[in-house]
Amino acid sequence: MTMAILFGLLIGLLLGLLGAGGSILAVPALVFGVGMGLHEAIPASLVVVGASALAGLIPRLRQQVIRWPVALVFGAAGLPAAFAGTAVGRLLPERWLMLGFAVLMVVVAVRMLRSQTEQGGACRTRAGGINWRSCLPKALAAGAAVGFLTGLFGVGGGFVIVPALALLLGLTTIEAVATSLVIVAINAASGLAAHAGAAADLDYTVIAVFAAAAMAASLAAGRIANKIPAKPLRRGFAGVVLTVAAAVAGTVLLAPHLLTA
Repeated sequence: MTMAILFGLLIGLLLGLLGAGGSILAVPALVFGVGMGLHEAIPASLVVVGASALAGLIPRLRQQVIRWPVALVFGAAGLPAAFAGTAVGRLLPERWLMLGFAVLMVVVAVRMLRSQTEQGGACRTRAGGINWRSCLPKALAAGAAVGFLTGLFGVGGGFVIVPALALLLGLTTIEAVATSLVIVAINAASGLAAHAGAAADLDYTVIAVFAAAAMAASLAAGRIANKIPAKPLRRGFAGVVLTVAAAVAGTVLLAPHLLTA
């Protein structure tokens, strides 16, 4: 139970500060730290990620930095894609699904290391609005891709959403992080619905403790996010993710029996 609290605090902290990242550690934490099987850890991760994203939204509501139309477009595109990702995940052996997750973690870490402060954006109008005619197809495609990853791996997809919002739609960093939390919550809910068949096998006591810790950390982080430089935080997080990815890949290749709880 101590491990659930510690990992929950870490995941909530990352989501609250960056609007992304915490979910990529949730599944490995539940599998290797808590001892869940992969197919139980994925829906459990979605509960934790969705709850912590909602908690992180509370301080952003007062700041009025959430771009609700953008969030709804991304979320709507991700709904059917989450079910598709879940269907694909059920066809893959647990070992290869976990190896694919390790590869995804490496991609996330590299993106974090290479991330720059975005300025402007092809879809931002001079008046500060969004040019939906040119950007709607991009937003729908990105939303569907994130939804698929949510269903397949149990991640919120913030690591894709935040740069997409900044680069494609020209949202500021503060707007992108806040809007990302809405989209992560929507994706987590749709992914959880797609995994509804696994609900009876979940350990809700562990999930509740994990989620409570994540929500508390996300809420606290959301209040101080604007005061912490994002660049060193991203780099530190990327290092943690690369380390965990190496451990996951090593386990899958050298000791696959540890994946079965």
